[in-house]
Amino acid sequence: MVDFYRDVVGLEVLDRTDATAVLGVDGTPLLVLEHDPDAGTRNSSRAGLFHIAFRVPSRGPLGDALARIRDHSQLDGASDHGVSEALYLTDPEDNGVEIYRDFPRAEWPRSADGSVRMGTYRLDLDPLDAAATGESAAPPGTDVGHVHLEVTSLDAFEDFYVDRLGFEVQVAMPDALFVSAGGYHHHVGSNTWNCRSEPAGESGLSWFEVVVPDAGTLDAIRDRVSASRYAVTERADGIAVTGPDDIEVRFRAEG
Repeated sequence: MVDFYRDVVGLEVLDRTDATAVLGVDGTPLLVLEHDPDAGTRNSSRAGLFHIAFRVPSRGPLGDALARIRDHSQLDGASDHGVSEALYLTDPEDNGVEIYRDFPRAEWPRSADGSVRMGTYRLDLDPLDAAATGESAAPPGTDVGHVHLEVTSLDAFEDFYVDRLGFEVQVAMPDALFVSAGGYHHHVGSNTWNCRSEPAGESGLSWFEVVVPDAGTLDAIRDRVSASRYAVTERADGIAVTGPDDIEVRFRAEG
């Protein structure tokens, strides 16, 4: 797993022990791998991670990622979503991975109500090849742009992520819902495409973290969640909440 995220995704190993590995870019952690030899393989009925999406700052680094995928892994798909261009692959433990770059926000297509309109179109790989710079590592500015979850209920997802946490719906489809903050196309995606019927567990996603802009925003989230059926756990640097499908979300203030 470490080799994959270093050699294919282009992350740097920031810290490593026998049980964990922390990988990131320019000193910023983006991924924590936790070794659990007793964890069972995720079965086809469990909710959890659909993919983690690493966002690079421009087309050149996306071209570099494509070259690394060809050299060390296998490309599962490539799409133009109107708001971004994305490459899809699978890590050695069958977790979905997306590497993408955004188009300028002013160019994003929008619906009549102002919400972002995303689609799935064929992506021409030739411009990515032409833009590649030959770099073997992801550049500064790379981050986790979004996470996409497989859930058992879109209604429960919306109740938690929109009504409790405060994200805004950007795209709603019969079997998928995409939410964000600040008008982004999506920070958290969800779908029921594979008809998951059990909570998350075993291998795969353990938790993901949302970094909010300030302590006031963190306090507001704490208050809203505390008034709901979900329990808030205080952490040294923020809070954690286990939401629908037993997926833990952590929050901390930036800085």
